Amino acid sequence: MTADARPRSRNFIGCGGVRLAADVWGQTSDPPLVLLHGGGQTRHAWHRTGPRLAALGWCVVAPDLRGHGTSAWSPDGDYDLGLFAEDVRAIAVELDDRPVLVGASLGGLSSLLAAGEAPRAAVRALVLVDVAHRPDPRGFRRIVTFMRRDPDGFADEGEAAASAAAHLPHRPLPPDPGGIRANLRRHGDRWVWHWDPRMLDSLEGRMDPPGMAERLLDAARHAEVPILLVRGGSSDVVREEVAEQFCDEVPKARRVDVAGAGHMVVGDRNEHFLDAIVPFLEDIA
Repeated sequence: MTADARPRSRNFIGCGGVRLAADVWGQTSDPPLVLLHGGGQTRHAWHRTGPRLAALGWCVVAPDLRGHGTSAWSPDGDYDLGLFAEDVRAIAVELDDRPVLVGASLGGLSSLLAAGEAPRAAVRALVLVDVAHRPDPRGFRRIVTFMRRDPDGFADEGEAAASAAAHLPHRPLPPDPGGIRANLRRHGDRWVWHWDPRMLDSLEGRMDPPGMAERLLDAARHAEVPILLVRGGSSDVVREEVAEQFCDEVPKARRVDVAGAGHMVVGDRNEHFLDAIVPFLEDIA
């Protein structure tokens, strides 16, 4: 079975009427699967994953989170984690069946709260991609430092690609720096990252606030659906002992590590990521 790599476009309406742009692969009659990217990314992080999962019989939906990509920004600059969770609930309601939620980093946290806190979204399962209840502060700061590094943007796509490569030195430079354009927008005569810079203040406040780890664990326990934690084997954000604790504390959770992948598992080792999640998806289909 094959699927067209070119997605269809669709809009959803999130909390407070915020418009959420999405790409869709696969047949609308197939069971839905929602791919939710990490903070500072866009839906294009899933451009290799979406068509592959659609070819396996899923209707795959990859939205830009609020404040990211071509989705609308929060009008008041509020990017509380609860708002992202409300957006996930809103997307789930608009789908024809209970979706599987596959969330990386911020997308995973949003999915976990949407499925595990009242009013709980009706979902089939959760896949958490290199996110658990407590991030490693060093890895988290590395991400935020990168996101704050170039507030004035770049003269061209090549400069942006070089900045991203410095942040991810384990990846080879792409042969065509123009491929990064999906993560950029024009601002005057400069290119800037395709996110609302006001989001960074909220992002820094999520590093490990008091009570957040307990809140996330409680949400995971109350989600009452199968959970797969996919950890990057070389992650500096989710330590191995934290992943172990998460699975010990959450009876329906299991874990798989993707060797050679850092925090951005899908971008680092997409084929191995698919190998890790397909058996889980087959079990719940």
